[in-house]
Amino acid sequence: MAALHTLWMGLVLLGVLGVLQTQAQVQVSLQPNFQQDKFLGRWFTSGLASNSSWFREKKKVLSMCVSVVAPSADGGLNLTSTFLRKEQCETRTLLLRPAGTPGCYSYTSPHWGSTHDVWVAMTDYDEYALLYTTGTKGLGQDFHMATLYSRTQTPRAEIKEKFTTFAKTQGFTEDAIVFLPQTDKCMEEHK
Repeated sequence: MAALHTLWMGLVLLGVLGVLQTQAQVQVSLQPNFQQDKFLGRWFTSGLASNSSWFREKKKVLSMCVSVVAPSADGGLNLTSTFLRKEQCETRTLLLRPAGTPGCYSYTSPHWGSTHDVWVAMTDYDEYALLYTTGTKGLGQDFHMATLYSRTQTPRAEIKEKFTTFAKTQGFTEDAIVFLPQTDKCMEEHK
């Protein structure tokens, strides 16, 4: 009987630890009093950090892309990004649906069909925004990404440092963080 009680207590403890670990993984702070209308407009993807194997393989050849954030009919956001892929400009639009608290969104991955959650963790609206995305891809593989959006193609050193600190706080290592090089290709698409 004592062994059964010990086993039961061990399972309860593991369950509690599992819940705490799951909650810790999504403990991303949100921009206080997020104002969606101020977040609209053109942004440059200046920095990325990800646990994705695809990202690790391709990060040396990635370059900055331009994104335009516009309101959608459902109260969310249309995020239209134009980027260089195989020497061609490619444009994709994601519908970011509101997910409760202002600054929280979700979207369906066009590639995997899974739902991803996006948090606007920090922004000053005029210069930078730090975003955190999480979801699954493929066969239940966890996906996490931190993104630095900048209103210009040359974010200040302090903004880059803020992004590096943010990414490390989310568990990314130095080698998983990249600042994307500027390119003139595909940047004229959304002036």
